[in-house]
Amino acid sequence: LLLREGGNIVEGEKSSTLAGGNEGGQNYQPLIVNHEIVTLPSSSSIAILREQVKGRTPAPKKVAVIADPVFADNDPRFQIASQPKKETENNNLTTMKLTRSLEYFLGSSFNRLEGTRQEAEAILALVPDNLEQLSLDFNANRETAINPDLSQYQIVHLATHGLLNETQPELSGLVLSLYDETGKETPGFLQLNDIFNLEMPAELVVLSACETGIGEEIRGEGLVSLTRGFMYAGAKRVVVSLWSVADNSTAQLMEKYYQKILETGKNPVEAMRETQLEMLSSENWNSPYYWAPFVVQGEWK
Repeated sequence: LLLREGGNIVEGEKSSTLAGGNEGGQNYQPLIVNHEIVTLPSSSSIAILREQVKGRTPAPKKVAVIADPVFADNDPRFQIASQPKKETENNNLTTMKLTRSLEYFLGSSFNRLEGTRQEAEAILALVPDNLEQLSLDFNANRETAINPDLSQYQIVHLATHGLLNETQPELSGLVLSLYDETGKETPGFLQLNDIFNLEMPAELVVLSACETGIGEEIRGEGLVSLTRGFMYAGAKRVVVSLWSVADNSTAQLMEKYYQKILETGKNPVEAMRETQLEMLSSENWNSPYYWAPFVVQGEWK
């Protein structure tokens, strides 16, 4: 089942998981019971995408994961003997302005996503050491994300907050580590223009644990823009979360998802449907709240 984005994607996608009645009702049945679901940024996007990837051979390595960034200067991962150092007034003004602007829209600072560490380690346990890359903590930073070495991986997994600012589009993007290990503030925002300029010929990019429902001016539609950016950079498919869910349920879903891709060779679209059906039939994660926000965008073959 192909869906073209438009209107309120959060409500549209949430509704698309249900058919024949409301959740809990007698006739309730999610669409995924009988359909694989793929969304496209536009009607013409699949033709453009297929032309872009035609004849391309898969990258030599398997999976690169960027997860659990450092967002706050009081993060316990700082060494006790090395307290975070404040930037001088002339240093990194762009980063500080971005941080303050985003915190203004959020009403608070970014929460650590501790479950993404478990998620990352579970995924890479499925991959030989010489075919994977793991970037955690201070290394889950912008420099890692824009490094050309990521083009060597078939799957790129980014587990962090994702934001769209509709009034200031230049603030849209992914939030990575905002500090280095010495406590110095670093440019931690992978902005939309950065994404469009990446070389990322991946078979799959996964944006996991992204914070989407975060205010009137920062909506789930933002992940449509991020999807287009990654597709422009060369990604064949992008998995996004359309609303924020608990770390532990996301970790469960992602571990099952990657098992189906890496161990049984399932197509990412087929693997997502099977994973969501498995969550639906489980005792703890059967509510659509836990599994329905995850969608595959792009190539379905």
